Formats: sequence, structure tokens, C-alpha cells
Amino acid sequence: MPTENVAVWNLTQYLMVRWGLASGTFAYSALLVGGVLVAAILPYLLGSINPAILISKGIYKQDVRTLGSGNAGTTNMLRSFGKKAAAATLLLDLSKAAVAYWFGFFFFFGMTGGAIAGFFVVMGHIFPIFAKFRGGKGVACLAVVALCQSPLTFAIVLAIWLIIVFGTRFVSLGSVMAALLYPLILRAFLGAADGGNVAFAIAAVVFVVLRHWENLKRIYEGKEHKLDLSGKKKKEGKNNGNPTA
Repeated sequence: MPTENVAVWNLTQYLMVRWGLASGTFAYSALLVGGVLVAAILPYLLGSINPAILISKGIYKQDVRTLGSGNAGTTNMLRSFGKKAAAATLLLDLSKAAVAYWFGFFFFFGMTGGAIAGFFVVMGHIFPIFAKFRGGKGVACLAVVALCQSPLTFAIVLAIWLIIVFGTRFVSLGSVMAALLYPLILRAFLGAADGGNVAFAIAAVVFVVLRHWENLKRIYEGKEHKLDLSGKKKKEGKNNGNPTA
């Protein structure tokens, strides 16, 4: 069991000490397995609550997945409904990722629990059980997880994203490049002792990049639309834009 990052209070470790559970016993193993499952399942369910879908259906009476790029994320909300809808979507996505990470952190062995919860909140956002597994692309959620794990890592990754996006106006390209560099930068700051956190980061990045595959293909073919910084509502068709979050 991880020992390098459990100096902070967490419920699982507290219960082990409180109940006097010895390592290797059935009760100890059961609590350990149960802790992992809770740290994974609850964040996944929280991640499955997709603000883009709720806002588009509840306020605008349209499913954002039938508009623009077809993605249930911040960029498509910006293109389809404007800045206010996009801002609300982004804020809620960031909030649910932060809540999920810190829940895992204080529930199960500090950063290890945070890494597990962070991975599964991203999975919930990408493959939401409440929306037939058709969600967003996980970038905003992954960014919050990076911020919680290492603020310096987040700052560097954000700078990379901004440079690429404002230099090319391809949000998808900036997202993919920043995501690919995130585990490497995280490893540099956390060190070898926190290999589990880096492993979960790599796993999340794989899914985020795969969800951007069509965007990358359109960039290669010269068909990807660039970010309109005006944020005006557009209705040109389903392939209008490059989703990120």
C-alpha cells in the first residue's frame, strides 16, 4: 500500500488505525478494496453529470450533441450557444473535477486516492453513464486534476495550451499537445516515488487523445475549423468546430 503520500488525514487510513486492522488480514484487505471502489465509482458518477447536456437541454431546449461538432463540451457550447453557456459549462466541469479529486484525496490515502478519483471523474465526463456514454473530451476535468496534483505542472501545461491555441486557433491541437506533455512534467515535479499518480495521468491522457482523433484527422486534411474568439452563436452544421472539454 502506498506510504509516500499518506501524511495527510484520510478516512481509509484513519479507520485502519481506529479499528486496529493488521496488514494482510481479511478486514484490512476488504477495507482497502472497498476504499478503491468508492474512490473510483463516486467520482465516475459525478463525472457522468454533464453540464453541457443539462444546460443545452434545460435552457436552450436543444441537445448540444446534435449541434456544431457534436461534442458535449465547453468549445461546442461556445460555438452553439455563446459565451455565457460556455462559461457556465466550464465552471461546472471544473467544479465537479475538483470535488471528485479532493474527495478521493481525503477518502483514500492522499494523492493516491486523488489520482484514482481524478482518473475516474475524467472517464465519467468522457463516457457518462447518464447520457448513453456520449460525453465530452475530458480536457477541462483533466486540467483540474493536474492543478490539484501539482500547481506548477498545471501552470506549465496551461502555458503550452495557450501558446498553441492562440498561435494556431486549433483548440484540439493545443489540448492534445498539452495533455501529452502533462504526465512528463508531472513526473518531473512529483518524482519517482509517486509513480502511481503518473500512471493514472498517462491512462487519462490516452483516452483524452483518442477522443481528439477525429479533430487531428481534420487538421491533417485541412478541414478543422479554427476557434472563433468572438464566441458568437453559430448553426452551420454538425462539423462546425473543434471540441475540447
